[in-house]
Amino acid sequence: MQQRDRFLGGRPSRITGTPAMTAAFILSELQSVGTPEKAVHLSRFFKTGPGQYGEGDQFLGVVVPQTRSIAKANKATPFDELQLLLDSPWHEARLCALLILVYRFQDRKAMPEEREAIFRFYLKNMRRCNNWDLVDLTCRDIVGEYLVDKDRSLLYRLAESENLWEQRISIVSTWAFIRRNDFGDTLELSERLIGHKHDLMHKAVGWMLREVGKKERQTLTDFLERNATRLPRTALRYAIEHYPEPERQYFLKKK
Repeated sequence: MQQRDRFLGGRPSRITGTPAMTAAFILSELQSVGTPEKAVHLSRFFKTGPGQYGEGDQFLGVVVPQTRSIAKANKATPFDELQLLLDSPWHEARLCALLILVYRFQDRKAMPEEREAIFRFYLKNMRRCNNWDLVDLTCRDIVGEYLVDKDRSLLYRLAESENLWEQRISIVSTWAFIRRNDFGDTLELSERLIGHKHDLMHKAVGWMLREVGKKERQTLTDFLERNATRLPRTALRYAIEHYPEPERQYFLKKK
């Protein structure tokens, strides 16, 4: 229990041995590199207007490479400080906290129990991953990687969630399996999500199917022969992006 507290509390990191940073420090670092002009652009890009999927989100105007740099420099930040960042109204603060979790999880010196603690902490905060970039830049490397050699029923429960971001996590996390030529869950989840109403899910399903095709074209072709007529057009277009034009037209005409 004492060892687990070391991962969850405010003590120095086992990995680096350096004092942990604070949410206030990280936020000040982000604010120092943000610009009002970029904040306006990002607010539009991530659809923060009334009724849009990112409604009400706020931006400091920090680009992703800068956020990554700050995250890498603060890998030792303990969970209680990361929680403050995840609860922040600032989009980049949440992204920075999530990227810190990714870098901690990926560290070769991280022990299995620390990776489990990171995974559990991520699951507790899934609904703070409330835009597509927050999901896409993190879930594969934490949720997907953690579940590679474990039971994956969690992903099917997330696919049935009423929360868009949890649903997107369910399919994008399978990218970790695709990398290992393991396609079964991607294909099964794609079929389950085939009738989803939101364009962001159509894109996510199509994207993961495209990744399957990059690894094994025939597996994707067989899936499309069975399902092309039911796939939303956006998902289909994403899935066949790397097909030769005659084959692309063949599947598009099935719609």
